[in-house]
Amino acid sequence: MSSEKTLILVKPDGVRRGLVGEVISRIEDKGYHITALRMLQADRELLQQHYAEHEGKVFYEPLIEFMESGPIVALVAEGNRVIEGFRALAGTTDPTSAAPGTIRGDLARDQGTKVVQNIVHGSDSPESAAREIAIFFKGN
Repeated sequence: MSSEKTLILVKPDGVRRGLVGEVISRIEDKGYHITALRMLQADRELLQQHYAEHEGKVFYEPLIEFMESGPIVALVAEGNRVIEGFRALAGTTDPTSAAPGTIRGDLARDQGTKVVQNIVHGSDSPESAAREIAIFFKGN
């Protein structure tokens, strides 16, 4: 059984609403292991690195502004097929259509804001996970 790592972010809306513990519980209840964890106020430079592939898109600036709006929690989770597993646990990007039982389906809703505030981010591939972990956890 091979293990992989993923970056998970609890976004400012999740931190503001006190959902960090709930998100961590769901990750651990699924059987994944948290191997790194930090709370931070992300600055523009860090967020530009993280969201580089979206630069120039209409939602880029509102996304950066949202992610700068408050503290975030960054964590690394590890386990067999953790990338796929966490993305299923998170639910679809749009919280209105996210299935009940998922983080977004249970805890998020459309706030009518410029960008969707959907509680969490999870890496979408092993390559993205490695790049994103290096951004948030230099040297890990």
